[in-house]
Amino acid sequence: MNLTIDRRYRGPPDSGNGGYVCGLIAATLRADVQVRLVTPPPLGTILSLEQADGGWELRSEAGPVARATPARLELEVPPPPQYVQAVWASQHYAGFREHNFPECFVCGPHRRRGDGLRIFAGRLESGIVAAPWLPADALDGGDGKVAPEFHWAALDCPGYFAVTAGRRPMLLGEMHAHVDRRVHVGESCIVIGWRIDVDGRKHRAGTAIFDEDGELCARARATWIELR
Repeated sequence: MNLTIDRRYRGPPDSGNGGYVCGLIAATLRADVQVRLVTPPPLGTILSLEQADGGWELRSEAGPVARATPARLELEVPPPPQYVQAVWASQHYAGFREHNFPECFVCGPHRRRGDGLRIFAGRLESGIVAAPWLPADALDGGDGKVAPEFHWAALDCPGYFAVTAGRRPMLLGEMHAHVDRRVHVGESCIVIGWRIDVDGRKHRAGTAIFDEDGELCARARATWIELR
């Protein structure tokens, strides 16, 4: 199977948003997988997704880009804040003041409505970060619901802002997500993130998406690698 990451889905200027790429792999495989990014995913390049060592490998001509292994996600998720609290938190989003990748597909403040996801997770007194999310029409998977890969994308960047105030440059190293129920396009949602633990330069975070009724719709655990 061949995959190509469109420039629209970039995180850093020259590579794909990690959550989107991990989600694209999972959606293509239609499997519960844990994905480890080996190198920044290149944009506009034909990548091959092949079986390898009990899992799958996404490869470019230069070598492996990501590895996926079958896995079942076990993750305790804290209760969501009220929608109005998520709105308040997003108004205090650290990325408005300083952002390493302001054109990131998920959390970049320079992306227009309907182009990027514009999920601006700000910190609450409880310690979690939260943001409202209103999925745009362009995310439709063809049935009025958001395509699975965009759930993974939405679960990406809030984890980063949960483990840092946005000042330390980090890259997504590994992500494991599960979509319980795909949310509808235009449905008011809440996205949260929280710190799990830290081990040297490895920072682990949990993230989750809730619908407007507070029902858990998707969740993820991720490892962020702090750059030297």
